[in-house]
Amino acid sequence: MKNIVLILFSLLVSGWSLAQDSRQLLRGKVLYRSSNVPNENVINSTSGEATITDEDGEFAIEVKAGDQVVFTAVNYQLEVVTITPEILQKNRLVVEVNEKVRELDEVVVTPENQAKFLEVKNEDFKEFNYEIDRNTEVQNVAESRIVRGMQDGLNIKNIFKALFASQKEKGVERPPLKVSEVLRHVYDDEFFVADLKLPQDKIDAFLLYCDDKIPSQTLLKKENEFQLIDFLVTQSKEYLATLE
Repeated sequence: MKNIVLILFSLLVSGWSLAQDSRQLLRGKVLYRSSNVPNENVINSTSGEATITDEDGEFAIEVKAGDQVVFTAVNYQLEVVTITPEILQKNRLVVEVNEKVRELDEVVVTPENQAKFLEVKNEDFKEFNYEIDRNTEVQNVAESRIVRGMQDGLNIKNIFKALFASQKEKGVERPPLKVSEVLRHVYDDEFFVADLKLPQDKIDAFLLYCDDKIPSQTLLKKENEFQLIDFLVTQSKEYLATLE
């Protein structure tokens, strides 16, 4: 009898644990200035599941408390929402996105500012004591953002995986994803400008240029990212040569 009670108790605890870890279907809507946003990628970066908003800007995706849901599209800034118990209780999430600004801030160095800078001598800094923080992990900022991996707490690998896997949804075969559709969601403008040396206003044109050059769609899979980067570096040099 005691063994039966223990078994029943273990099953109840296991069932409760599974209920805590299980995800529920969350419904929501994406808006931009009170207008519906269709074709917005909605990605659970914790589980790797992805979907797309319909023509009314609505979506449904499985989540649980603590999951990070990423909202991304070519023309809108990336938004990240951490799922809370309150969101799960309401089972409704409305997300306002902002338009993506593609212009770099202009930096102007005037002769006056330059002169003031040159007046500063090394001796002026000797009075400052710089302490070394030995507890903070060193980050190699000389490497590109994609080589450094996780950015702002997001699982880039899962976002990459979800975008590629979203070609098939509910058994419906979708057209193959293009370079111009994928990479805008995975890498930010800094990668294209700082690492590939592309002009800010030529990023979209470069990705369209790469659509016809990519040797295989499998290059867009996360496990082939190094080959993809090598492809982008080569193509960026050729594309820059065409601009000249």
